[in-house]
Amino acid sequence: MKFLSAIFCLMILTACGFEPLHGMHARPEAVQSQLAQVDIGIIPDQEGQFLRNALIDRFYPTARPTSPRYMLSVATIKEDRVNLDITKSADTTRGQLILTTDLILSDKETHKQLLTRNLRSIISYNKLGSEFATIVSENNARENALNDLARQIELQLNLYFTR
Repeated sequence: MKFLSAIFCLMILTACGFEPLHGMHARPEAVQSQLAQVDIGIIPDQEGQFLRNALIDRFYPTARPTSPRYMLSVATIKEDRVNLDITKSADTTRGQLILTTDLILSDKETHKQLLTRNLRSIISYNKLGSEFATIVSENNARENALNDLARQIELQLNLYFTR
């Protein structure tokens, strides 16, 4: 009975039009060719440079486009810090970074905005006894959050181009 119900659920799932984004039928070549036509604009600050380089690595597997069709604009990355896990002696042992930004995908010919999204990445890190170790931990958390933002941007564009 369990086997038949599992088969029935799978049949219903395939009948609804569900198609995995990175599955065999998702046409990854078509989406990748669309991503290769996206010009990534300059993103301010050091964090923006890191994010832009991560996006370049994800979008252009071979070379940058010569005449891209789309323009990706990413706003300045805002960073908020929150102290977590405050001890009785008023020391903090955990910190949290919240990075937020906005993206706009537009058509270069018509200058029409095709996609706008607000993005957020939240990551926490350890605050250690050594100030140097805490700085290294925070910088590592920041890089991980920026890589998460790059993943979110790639996912949003994949979803847009899949439609």
